[in-house]
Amino acid sequence: MSNFEIVFTDKEQAELKSYEDVPLPDHHVRGSTLTSLISIGTETAVFKGDLKNIKYPLHPGYASVFEVEECGTEVSGIKPGDRLFSMGPHRSTQQLNARATLPIPQGMSAETAVIARLMGVTMTTLMTTAARPGEQVVVCGAGPVGYLAAHMFRISGYEVMVVEPDASRRQKLAATGLFPTYEAMPLNDPEISGKVALVIDCSGHEQAVLDGCNVVRMRGEVVLVACPWRRLSDIYAHEILFAVFNRILLLRSGWEFEIPLYNQEYLANIALTEIVEDPHSRYNNSRFDIFSGFATALKWLEQGRVPLEGVLRTLTPENPNELYHAIMQREFEETLLVLDWTKV
Repeated sequence: MSNFEIVFTDKEQAELKSYEDVPLPDHHVRGSTLTSLISIGTETAVFKGDLKNIKYPLHPGYASVFEVEECGTEVSGIKPGDRLFSMGPHRSTQQLNARATLPIPQGMSAETAVIARLMGVTMTTLMTTAARPGEQVVVCGAGPVGYLAAHMFRISGYEVMVVEPDASRRQKLAATGLFPTYEAMPLNDPEISGKVALVIDCSGHEQAVLDGCNVVRMRGEVVLVACPWRRLSDIYAHEILFAVFNRILLLRSGWEFEIPLYNQEYLANIALTEIVEDPHSRYNNSRFDIFSGFATALKWLEQGRVPLEGVLRTLTPENPNELYHAIMQREFEETLLVLDWTKV
């Protein structure tokens, strides 16, 4: 059976190309892809060539669910037939170190499970913020990452509100009955302005960042999750700097990989010579890690705490060039786009 993967061959050009699987290392697992997740913002930017110094060909995608067919000789706890979540790309098979996978809950669809990857984008902010449950949080932008962030912070006990200029996206959030939504930042609302503990910018727009800096309380946080792919306003840096200085706020990156992929505890019985030779790979003693965040996301999805009706659409990968042009033109109302590889 032939294997296929999506490849960006040039600017605004995508093809479905064949490939051969490589030999399976001892600690790896391999199997057929059930679903993969499109990261609309990142993949559209790459497809359009918005990134500086971009070089083609590129292999997009960073989330998949697959069914195990082969296990390396050193793999334990995983067997053929298991369905696993991973950060694999858009291709018809996945081959990864077994450690870089998670079992998906029994009975959960592959289309639902793969959403855990996008939840992980703001899970890092949830793990590292100084804001505490019960405090006000504003999410700017109700695209795929912002929509999920709003639900994650609500689940965690925060008072969440969402700012989104797009009326259809506001309606999808309002339909859940869980969030107050605003077309623009409520800077003149005395119940909000100056009382917000955390602003999470998932829009990448300078105005949203400036408004966030002006709505937070003294010593509040504004976290930049979305990539500012291009300039969208004539705002001067001084306006943001003035707000940061006078409100004594923390303006920081929302980079999801600020925390390690895995927690590695200190092992007292490691030989001193091993620590000296490789002092960084042995342990990190991190309280949080990426894969524990994915596990939490899968649990919340299993419990049905993140409503996906009306925001998730399943597509097929046979015509990727047509698909990515449609995404670029915003032809899909849904913001969570999943590829079904079972019929390729």
